[in-house]
This record gives sequence, structure tokens and C-alpha cells, in this order.
Amino acid sequence: MVAPRRPSSPKPRKLRVKDLLREILCSRVYDVARETPLEAAPKMSARLGREVLFKREDLQPVFSFKLRGAYNRIAQLSDEERRRGVIAASAGNHAQGVARSAQFLGIRASIVMPRTTPEIKVRAVQTLGAEVILHGDSYSDAQAYCQQIIAETGMVFVHPFDDPLVIAGQGTVGAELLRQRGSALDAVFVPVGGGGLIAGVAAYLKSIVPEIRIIGVEPFEADAMYQSLQAGERIELDQVGIFADGVAVRKVGEHTFALCRQYVDQIVRVSNDEICAAIKDVFDETRTVMEPAGALALAGLKRLALEEPAQAGQGAWVTILSGANMNFDRLRFIAERAEIGEAREALFAVTIPERPGAFQAFCAAIGGQRVITEFNYRLHRRDEAQIFVGVAVQDRADAEGLLQALRDTGHIALDLSNDEMAKLHIRHMVGGHAVQARNERIFRFEFPERPGALMEFLDKVGGRWNISLFHYRNNGVDFDRVLAGFEVPPEDSAAFRDMLDRLGLPYAEETDNPAYRFFLGQGEEQTPRLRVAGEHQS
Repeated sequence: MVAPRRPSSPKPRKLRVKDLLREILCSRVYDVARETPLEAAPKMSARLGREVLFKREDLQPVFSFKLRGAYNRIAQLSDEERRRGVIAASAGNHAQGVARSAQFLGIRASIVMPRTTPEIKVRAVQTLGAEVILHGDSYSDAQAYCQQIIAETGMVFVHPFDDPLVIAGQGTVGAELLRQRGSALDAVFVPVGGGGLIAGVAAYLKSIVPEIRIIGVEPFEADAMYQSLQAGERIELDQVGIFADGVAVRKVGEHTFALCRQYVDQIVRVSNDEICAAIKDVFDETRTVMEPAGALALAGLKRLALEEPAQAGQGAWVTILSGANMNFDRLRFIAERAEIGEAREALFAVTIPERPGAFQAFCAAIGGQRVITEFNYRLHRRDEAQIFVGVAVQDRADAEGLLQALRDTGHIALDLSNDEMAKLHIRHMVGGHAVQARNERIFRFEFPERPGALMEFLDKVGGRWNISLFHYRNNGVDFDRVLAGFEVPPEDSAAFRDMLDRLGLPYAEETDNPAYRFFLGQGEEQTPRLRVAGEHQS
């Protein structure tokens, strides 16, 4: 049996695979967890021309696989460790797994969460009997404070992924797959954050049936395992995207990295739009709404299916639906982006003549049977109009063909389907150029969503530079996104850059973004024509 590690251990000892397999087979997770079903996905199977199965970890009592590893770790504490109580830093599913496990075993539990954690998640943990401690604006802040509490109180830390017993608990998912399906599996797709789930599943399945492919899936903006495997060592990301917050990990575990190097065949990366499309796919199949990380593996399965045509006699592809703790507020964003992620909608910037009948001619160029999903317009000049338009398409090839058809009919057009700023901000702000603005520079910012955060941001920016554009949109996530324009004379560039650095917030300059320059840029004499932008893009 793998002995529980004390939180004070300076460095984890090497994990022997034979010990891990023994622990998986002897795991006690079923005191609180359940063996989840392996369900057919007939609609997805028909679309992809291969058998697709869903492993429904969203059906666990806390709606996530995290209960398995947390319980397996806590259940094997010594009596002395139980008296000290357990603690974890988490804003998501691990928090609920620890809280439920401690409640079942009658052990005191504390969970340190960032102040940005949505109230629904805080209440869920409190309902399970754990003490919630809110600290900091990020997981890193919460983790640092958690370690401080451990040093002061001696509570036992329950790691979310890099603990042998946690990995073993997650590995029971792999054991269930073999019991439920035998060896008739070609590939298992697993979401990857810190690596606890894929490490346990891969070690078990590969040890029993080496032919089964284990494929991890990460978002492009949180691909710590992919980068680490490419480099041959653990890489710490400077920052991670927070859309799929369940896998938003800057650095993977030491144990998990070693196991993934040995047993994982491939890591597939996907976009947020592809994740949104996968959430919709699961809903269409099961009438259940996954959280972004919960549908991540399906997004990777779909991407790889485009590259690997199905073969006769090929085994099933399994995707692990890892969790369904979704904030309702996020559904708006997901619904907005799902069709783009499925390549069923394309977004274009188009210039049309400002004259009667021009819109009709534009629709004819698109094709009379096509569905226009969005149309934003404002008079720009007396001789032409600029529009932001969404159009239903069959796939990316269809979108590329439509773009060329528009250009062939004399329209100036630019495909914005992959422009994040256009999708997140510009589509809601189309309203004309700022003729009076001078020396305008555009930046994207992220800052924690909590009371007073917006005012704090404005206070930090100060009043030295005039704000010429501002768009704030809350998409139901822990961090808000702002698009802001500032009038910055050239001689102030160095001082302005110092101000940005002092903010201590992630930011990116978008002054040269073609969507901004087309719809919102400065006066006509300073704003490049779309013809130039379009030619540059192509």
C-alpha cells in the first residue's frame, strides 16, 4: 500500500507503479463514490462514424470525479492526523470532494478559496460541513495562505492531484472502464489539469492493456502538461486561461508528470469555442450541462476524429465527462460561442456601398438560403457602410468559400471567426469610429470579479490619460475582462507603460487589432482601410 505523505515532506518520493496499481485495486472510494455508467453516445457516434462512449463522472454525488481521490487520501489518515483535521486550497470540485469526504468520516475540514469564487461554490462547500476561508484574488493566493495555515495549525494538506493516494483514487475510473467494456477500447480521452486523473487512468489501463491509447486534452491557454512533455521537464506557465477553470493549472505535478511521460500517448489541445461546442454536444446527447473542464475531453475527441478517419473493426473511443458544476451565468457565453466552436457560424467584417439595395445585394452574395445569425451596422461614410455579420455555415471550408465569394462579388471582407477580441468585445460595440480621438491605444485587461473591483481598477489607472473607449463584460467567470482605450501622446509612452506594469494585472495591447481598426479606430485619416487589412490577413 502507498503510505500517505505527511504535508511537511520536503520532496515526494518516487512513486512505484506496482504500488499504485495495488492501491487502485484496494481503493476505498466506494464508501462515498459510485461506479459511474459508461453510456453510448449514438448521435456523436453517427456524426463521427465510430463508436463513442461517455464515462459519466458528472453523476458522482458531488458532480465530479474529484471525490474519488480526495476520499482515498483522507480515508487512510492515521488517528493522529484525523484529529488535526484536513485542509485544501481550491475554488472548484476538489473543494467539494474534500468537504464531502471529511463530512462522511467525521473529520474537521477547512477549504481556502479565492475571494473571487462564485457564491454558489462557496455555499456548496459550506453545505457539506467544511469551513470556508476566503483569501486573495487567485488560486495562487489561496494556496499560499493555505500553506501558512498548515504551518500554524498542523492540519493535513490534501493535494488536488500530486499525491499517490489521490492519483490512485482517480485511477479507479480506469479500473471501471475495463470492467464495463473489457479490452474493446481503442482510445480513452481524459481532461488534463494537474494530471491526477490521467496519471491514474493511464497507469492502470496501460499496465493491463498496453494497446489502449491514452489521450489527454488541454485548452490552448492552459497547456502545462503539453508544454512539459514537449520540453521533457515540468514547465510553469506564466499565466493560464480561466474559462475551463477545472484544469487551469500553471504547473503539473511531479508524480503526475512522470506517469504521463511513461503512459500517455498524446496530448490534444483545443480552443474555448471547441469546448463550448462540446458542452452543447453533451447536452444534445444527455440533456445534462457539463462545466467547461467536464466537456474538455469530448472537444479533444472531436478534433482528433477530424484527423483520423474511422476504420472497420476499430474499438470504441471513450471520453471522460469529468464534472458538471456549472455556474448558470456562464451559459450565456457558452451558447454564444458554441456554434463558432462547431464551425457552424462564421463572423465577418464587410464593407458594402451606402446606397439603396446594397444590403439586398450583400445577402444575395452570401446566398439566399443562408441564415444570417447576427447583423450590426452603423453609418460610417456617405459612400459606404461597415457591418459585423454572423452567418450560419456547414464547416470551416464553407466559411472560407463564403469569404472568397464575398470578395469575388466586389465586397471588402475579413473573417473574424478566430479573432478573440472581435468575439468577446467588438461584436457588442460596433458603433463607428472615434473621429475626435487622438493617439488612441487599446488594451485588454483581466481583473478579479468582486465588489469594488472595477472602481479599484479605475483608481489604479488614475486620471492622467483620458479614457477614450471602455467596454466591460461579465461572462459569469471569476475574472472580468475589460477593453479600454487611452489617449497617450508619444512623449508619454514610457510613463504610460510604467503605469500598466504597476497595475499588476494581465493585459495585452490591441491597438493594431484589425477588428478594432475597422469598426472603432480613430479618425478616417488615421484608420487603415479594410482592403489593406484584408490583403495583409491573406
